[in-house]
Parts: sequence; structure tokens; C-alpha cells
Amino acid sequence: MHTAILGIVFLTVASLSGCVSQTIKTTSIPRVETPSEPPVEAELLDVSIAVFNTGLDQETDDPVFPEVREAESRFMPQLLMAALQESGAWGAVRVVPSEDQLTDLMITGKILQSDGKELALEISAFDATGRFWMNNRVYQEEASRYAYAKTTRRTHDAFQALYNRIANDLLSSYQKLTSRDRATVRQVAEMRFAERFASAAFSDYVRQNGERYTLQKLPAEGDPMLERVRKIRARDHLYVDTLQGYYQQFNTDMLGPYQEWRKLSYEEALALEQVQAEARKDLLLGGAAVLAGIYASAKGSDAVTRTAGNVAIMGGGYMIKSGLDKRNEAAIHVEALQELGASLEAEVTPQIIQLDDQTITLSGNVQDHYAQWRALLDELYETEIGSLPELNAKDTGDASEDVL
Repeated sequence: MHTAILGIVFLTVASLSGCVSQTIKTTSIPRVETPSEPPVEAELLDVSIAVFNTGLDQETDDPVFPEVREAESRFMPQLLMAALQESGAWGAVRVVPSEDQLTDLMITGKILQSDGKELALEISAFDATGRFWMNNRVYQEEASRYAYAKTTRRTHDAFQALYNRIANDLLSSYQKLTSRDRATVRQVAEMRFAERFASAAFSDYVRQNGERYTLQKLPAEGDPMLERVRKIRARDHLYVDTLQGYYQQFNTDMLGPYQEWRKLSYEEALALEQVQAEARKDLLLGGAAVLAGIYASAKGSDAVTRTAGNVAIMGGGYMIKSGLDKRNEAAIHVEALQELGASLEAEVTPQIIQLDDQTITLSGNVQDHYAQWRALLDELYETEIGSLPELNAKDTGDASEDVL
């Protein structure tokens, strides 16, 4: 009977050792959809994509490299921007340092997972009226085994399908809006921007109720205050357009080393999964074999059973040692990933750009630079537009048009 027990143990070990699972991924990528009808220029919405949240504040068992995530948070919005531009359904599509910008449609994202093998993003999109088009929607994609082949990565990103799906979902939301809805989004965005810089003149043009904004009235055509505010807004767009050059150069510099890092990271992630699975299996089966061997040695009534028990103990001990050795190998893989991440950060250091007659260093926190620019806009408003008390009241509200 004891021999039968040992036989079952060894059969179990053999069957588990032979189990191999394979996941085959397709390289098919959904195309970026275009509007069913040519968009009306007056209804084109400007889109801003904020630099993604790195997700470093969340707990995870996977190795995460801050220097890589910081770079990815600037790299990934560019890929989404390209997908949106390909659809031809939008006005200006820009990457911005933060969501603190008044625009027609704002997109924010958080990196939940990114290791070269899998990518998970949490995406939100809301327009100037406060209407959410998507709220914390999670998009996940696993890279194909062919994603990092030289021929493939020259044509598209390893996770291009994910960005295309986001672009298509946003287009679907846009097409559900009426012409009046789209026009209202643009008007509310402009009035909220005007209120930010000239609150005394435009405080009652938009009503806020919680997170939603409702248009109450519009200035008359040719309103001098609105024209002045529009000049400030054009300056803001000019600065943000200048930032696009920075982000594009950043992506160009980052692409080579980042693709190599992701390729190696993909291979390391697969190897890591394999050795961790084998380590767990060896530890589990080794422990079971040792226990069965001890039981057989202690309870066996004949020499054959006791000998088999001793063999099981030795075999189980070997498997446990093998499992521990593979855990050490896993630690080596993690260390290799850390080294790769550190080398990437050294290769994608931001550059210095020129803006008009000023030199701006973007090597630090770009969000800080953008905040400084917004403060400078206030100064430009005071210098170029003048203080509000000097304006005649009938230059602003007297000719306004109610929209209710």
C-alpha cells in the first residue's frame, strides 16, 4: 500500500512537470476610425492630453523603475496624440504638462502597469462643460511575441492597438454629441478661459453646478474685452505649441534606448515568469515528495518501501534546492531590469528650448515651468490689456447675448 502511495506521488510529480502553457498573441491592430462625415470646422474640438500619472503611488509586487515611468509618462501621451491626429476628427491635439489647462477636451491617464510585456492604462476624458466621456476606464494590452522584431517596431509601437482603441472610443463619444453640444463645449471653454483672466467682466457668463458648467450668455461679436482675452489665449497656445517640439524631440531621443529596454524587459519578464513558476512548482513538489518519503520510511513494512521513501526524500530535497536556486535566478533578472532602467534615464535627459527672446530649461519638472508660464500670462494680461477698472462697463456686459 505504501508503495502505491509513493507511486501516486511520483506520477503526480511527473504529470505536473510535463505541463506547459503557451499564450499566442496576434499582431493584428485595429485601424484608427475616421468620422462618418467630414467634420465641420466650427465643431472641431481642441484636445489636450496631460502628461500621464506615473502610477508610482500604487502598491505592486512587480518591479517598477521610477526613472523609466517618468520617461514613459511623457512618451505615451505622444503615441495617443498621434492616433487622435490620424482620425482627422479633431482640432489641435496637444500634449500638455498638466490638466490645469482650459481646453475643449482634456484627456488624463495613469500608468497601471508597463513592463514591455503588458501595458495597462487608466484613461479619463472630460470636456469643458465638465461632461465625462470616459472616467477611469482601464485599457490593457499584452505585446505580441513579434512586437519587438526589427521589422515590426519600425512600423508601429508594441502597444499600438491600445492607443487606437482609445482614439476610436473618443471618436464614438464625439459622434454622439449634437452640433449644438459641440459648439457649446467650445464656447464654454472660451468663456471659462476669459473668466480666469478677467473674472470681473466674465464671472456671470458660465454657471458652475458641482463639476458641470452651463453657458448663460455670450459677449456680442467684436466685444473688445473678449478680443483682448483671445490674444492672451493665442499666446498660451503658442507656448503649448512650442512645448510640442520639446515632447517630439524627447520622444525621438527616447525611442531607440526605450525600444531596446522594452525588448529586453519583455524577454526578462517572460524569463522571470518562467523561473518563478518553476521555482514554485519545484518547491511544492519537492515538499510533497519529502513528506511522502518520510511517511514511507517511517511506516514502511519492507525494505523496498523504506528505500523508496529515502529516494523520495533525496529527490524532494533536490527539487527544493532547485526551487530556491531559481528564486535566486529571478532576483538576478530583477537586478538586470533595474540596471536597464537606470541606463535609460541617463539617455533621455530633457533639453533646452527657445521661446521668443527667452531661454527655458525643461530638464527639471515641466509642470513647474508650465505653472510659471501661467503666472507670466497674468503679467502679460496686465501689461498688454490693462487693468479692468479702466474699462468702460458698456465695453463688456451691456451688449452680451443670453443663450438661455
